[in-house]
Amino acid sequence: MWLRRAFYQWLLPAALVLPLWLLIGWIAFSASGWALLWVIVIAIPSVLVGQLLLTLLARARGTVRHTRALSWWDVGGFALWHLLTIAVGFFSPAAFWPLLTAAVVVFIGLVWLMLWQLFREAKPSAVLRRATDGAVYIPPPATKTPQRPQEVIIVSEKRSPGDA
Repeated sequence: MWLRRAFYQWLLPAALVLPLWLLIGWIAFSASGWALLWVIVIAIPSVLVGQLLLTLLARARGTVRHTRALSWWDVGGFALWHLLTIAVGFFSPAAFWPLLTAAVVVFIGLVWLMLWQLFREAKPSAVLRRATDGAVYIPPPATKTPQRPQEVIIVSEKRSPGDA
């Protein structure tokens, strides 16, 4: 549970830390000038907006708000996407494009995972019925069978004439 709560707390800071890492990685690993253009124009805004979108989708679920912990599916998806984003920030010439492609694919999969979990939790729990005219309604609760009235025995105390 502590790991799921830690990821829950990490979601908002990750929206700032991951884009910042891409800029720092460009500086630290001496990427080209074209890479800087890519980082400033595409990568930083995409990771920032993408992380905020995923954070909102995760926190929109009632179970996440109640427990303040992500599901294990969320933890796995976010861990994989964050690791790929960090790996892209190393700007390795041999691995850059495969890592970037994998990060984009995992992000798209994570969006679908978040939406699937959100819609699954948002389904109505009551059984809906459909009338012949097409109207949908929730049936009234079933009436209980009347129970036998319980027997009540009343014991009266008989007082003697000398008692006051």
